[in-house]
Amino acid sequence: MPAPGVAPGLTSRGVFIAFEGGDGAGKSTQVAAVQRLLQAAGRTVLRTREPGGTPVGEKLRALVLEHGHGSIDARTEALIFAASRAAHVDQVIRPALERGEIVLCDRYMDSSIAYQGAGRGLGLEAVRDLNLWATGLLRPDVTVLLDVEPGLGRERRLAGDAGEDRLESESDAFHARIRSAFRELAAADPEHYLVLDAGGGREELTAAIMDRIAELLP
Repeated sequence: MPAPGVAPGLTSRGVFIAFEGGDGAGKSTQVAAVQRLLQAAGRTVLRTREPGGTPVGEKLRALVLEHGHGSIDARTEALIFAASRAAHVDQVIRPALERGEIVLCDRYMDSSIAYQGAGRGLGLEAVRDLNLWATGLLRPDVTVLLDVEPGLGRERRLAGDAGEDRLESESDAFHARIRSAFRELAAADPEHYLVLDAGGGREELTAAIMDRIAELLP
């Protein structure tokens, strides 16, 4: 799939870092670690997540991820994620970038491209175009892809007490399609991706991410 030909960030001030990867890749752990290090260095950091990040986004998150809301078809699912993302960008991410902050986002549009485009079979380009429109073409300055093998991801998820949400509980074949899509997106635009083996040590992963972020900071 060709890279979307849109300038990343679309701002001359803040820095936008997205963290992507399959369920169980350790994204939230790395976002938290990077936030601590950047704040310790005196940087102003906004940490956020998708779906969610706004009051309406959190409601949509519960609707689409929690069990018990009945059947949700693939197009409806994609549109819910895009609606949450539109509010998130407009109300949270873009204002933070305009203030000159570093934005760390746990998932962004690549997750929709992978999960709904590849996992649900809606097509990568169709879901990409929907989300470029929803976000006003806002792309991260760099996307950190934590590449996780589906079996390892499930092992990590089942080790916790929370249980699996609607998407996490999908088959390993579903998660394999997602992994392939993430890797395809990164291969098509390597300048704007940092691909790391999610099976590596936490501290080593954090150090590699911090090295890449340092290249973007004044």
